[in-house]
Amino acid sequence: MTKNLLNLLFIAFSTFASAQIIGTITDQKNEPLPFVNILVENTYKGTTSNNDGYYELNVTEVKTYNLVYTFLGYKTVKKQVQIDTFPFELNITLEEESVSLDEVVINSEENPADAIIRQAIAKRKENLEKINSFKADFYSRGLIKILDAPEKILGQDVGDLGGNLDSTRTGIIYLSETISKIQYLRPDKLKEKITASKVSGDSNGFSFNNAIDVDYNFYNNTIPFGNEIISPIANNAFGYYRYRLEGVFYDERGNLINKINVIPRRENDPVFSGTIYIVEDQWTIYALELDITGAQARIPAADILSLKQTFSYSEENNVWALISQSLDFKYGLFGFKGDGRFTAVYSNYEFNQPLTKKDFGREIVAFENEANKKDSLFWNKIRPVPLTAEERTDYIKKDSIQLVKESKPYLDSIDAVKNKFKLGDILGYTYQDSQKDIRLGFDIPITDVKFNTIQGYTAKANVFFTKDYDDFNRYFSANANLEYGFSDDRLRATGALTYKFNDTSRRFLTLSGGVQVQQFNSANPINALENSIATLFFEENYMKLYERRFVQLNYSEELFNGFRFYSGVSYENRSALFNTTDQTFYPKRNKEYTSNNPLDPTSASAPFENHNIVKVNVSARINFDQDYLSYPDRKVNLFSEKYPTLVLGYEKGLGATNSNYNFDQIKARLTQSFNIADKGRFRYNLRAGKFFNADDIAFMDFQHFNGNQINVSQRGNYTDVFNNLGYYDLSTNDSYLEMHAEHDFNGFILGKIPLLNKLNFNLVVGAHSLSTPNHKPYQEFTVGLDNIGWGKWRFLRVDYVRSYLGGFQGDAILFGLKFF
Repeated sequence: MTKNLLNLLFIAFSTFASAQIIGTITDQKNEPLPFVNILVENTYKGTTSNNDGYYELNVTEVKTYNLVYTFLGYKTVKKQVQIDTFPFELNITLEEESVSLDEVVINSEENPADAIIRQAIAKRKENLEKINSFKADFYSRGLIKILDAPEKILGQDVGDLGGNLDSTRTGIIYLSETISKIQYLRPDKLKEKITASKVSGDSNGFSFNNAIDVDYNFYNNTIPFGNEIISPIANNAFGYYRYRLEGVFYDERGNLINKINVIPRRENDPVFSGTIYIVEDQWTIYALELDITGAQARIPAADILSLKQTFSYSEENNVWALISQSLDFKYGLFGFKGDGRFTAVYSNYEFNQPLTKKDFGREIVAFENEANKKDSLFWNKIRPVPLTAEERTDYIKKDSIQLVKESKPYLDSIDAVKNKFKLGDILGYTYQDSQKDIRLGFDIPITDVKFNTIQGYTAKANVFFTKDYDDFNRYFSANANLEYGFSDDRLRATGALTYKFNDTSRRFLTLSGGVQVQQFNSANPINALENSIATLFFEENYMKLYERRFVQLNYSEELFNGFRFYSGVSYENRSALFNTTDQTFYPKRNKEYTSNNPLDPTSASAPFENHNIVKVNVSARINFDQDYLSYPDRKVNLFSEKYPTLVLGYEKGLGATNSNYNFDQIKARLTQSFNIADKGRFRYNLRAGKFFNADDIAFMDFQHFNGNQINVSQRGNYTDVFNNLGYYDLSTNDSYLEMHAEHDFNGFILGKIPLLNKLNFNLVVGAHSLSTPNHKPYQEFTVGLDNIGWGKWRFLRVDYVRSYLGGFQGDAILFGLKFF
């Protein structure tokens, strides 16, 4: 207690000592005003008040300053102050701005707000291009709180989330700050060097707040805000918004500011609602206060998100620049309710610098050395938005807790409690040594009890060991998986040893081996649960299996940015398997299970000759135009939507006991997914390949194509599956070309149809094609509805599928389930 009190006094003293101009900003009722912008006149040097209305402005010279206090809805205040000594206290009271329509000339033929917005749209591109480049200082603070947390989820105790929740089930779960230098070059180059990063309760942590993630420019037609959201001044804005002029007022420079209410035409469109302020004659954005629901942004957990931006005018450069931004949000999911805020402050702009594309590489975020080691004196001096009392308390509390949690006595006491074996641990137990970062245990998942006609009912057990190094950047893991088939009375086991070398190139080395049953299509086109239901309830045993005894070595690494290398070599013994049970819940007259021969399901013969073979796989994944974030201990890749991802591969079978089973295959895959403005999201997947010396190879080495015979899918999208094709109908050992394309209109069409738009469904269309030398071309066409459900629970998709193989083949209704 005494230590915490001393910490509070130290922070209070250091804050007072380092702040130069300090004060509190209130309204006429003496209520504090948060997020008031304070600037030194005609500069971008400034600060912002916190939730308590408190501000600190760091200036270093003893002289006269002209300060400007601006806050939406209140009259701007200018103060000239003569600073003789530091610190200097200056408290400010702001008066509410009177917004009126008295000076507005009303034209009965046109809504005055529409005329203003048309002018802003006409000048949108010109205003967008006014700032060709800039350098600036950037500050960001993130705060996420839980206001109500359940005691349990699905029977599992939630606990206090590592000490973040108090007795009322509330608390701050994330608090962090970032200081950085940013550079921008039109149209889309943005680079950031983070000089300081602070995370409450984690002295080694790095904040995930950065300027890239909060770059919301409303002069663009759409804003990436979960979904692509239509700007209120987009070229097509009148198709999405109605406008109402609430009134006008003058800013401190005498500019007439139009306050315009932004009203969505349809509630579920990807649009904002709220207020936008437009400068008369210049038709630029003065400020905005806009809300969007989680449904509109396609962020299910969010209830509402509120964005506020404030701009300031530079006479020298004749531009209005963003100086502060706040994003408030409320969320709720699985019984959790909470809110949060991300604050951003831009200062010390240098406009139209001589920057070129050569100044921008693929590294868009980097950290200075020791960026997360800055002390309280540094933060108190440089932080542009003072901490609130709640935030100061959280830092002190969690920093103190961290010291305790990292101590050996505490870790030993926690381990002693968690390592105590209880009756409920009979199906799963984990022993941990937190000091050594070791975990080992076993798991017997009862949900993994499945059924197939080869093994009958199956039960699994897993044994695992993990050793973490370097805050989990490196680790070693060992695991063994046991599976018992009750009908074939076989216990099969596999094991793997994996070492992760780093979190930068993400180099992995894995040695694995054992005995397992595996689908002929190693992509597992039907999962064990789906097959169990189809088999036991409908007597349709679609899953076809063989036994694989193997030892395998895999290696993967990103050799350079955007180029990831994969390799694997295995020695395999393959054996045919046969049905051992005909059990079903609902036997059907004149119907029997098919055999386990995918080549001829009516024959009980083996689909291949038992054999040994060596398999070699080499592939490379190329992400063109890949940007990345460089953390001191890891690299985070950002896939580009502008260019596709290309995968090139080579596969070879050699040394087979049946020489006919040796083969070579080359293959390529091209995938991409991107938004088409407000028209929705388009994705495609192209795959092609060619076999050599493969006339009589074993069937599991054929190229198989994911089919679907159960009319149910748990895939998020259908660009890797033919939903009206048998699992092995068109498998090939020759050349092939597979094409999938799908477009999710994301409300663009259905959102404009009266009544139907209330349902918030999405129209999805798709086309799929497969060509092989031995079959006529196969095509599928789909049309469906996605985002079906209620409230936040929209997990259903329904599609109509129509297929052709040298003519009409068939149609089907497909039900898609998405649970995350």
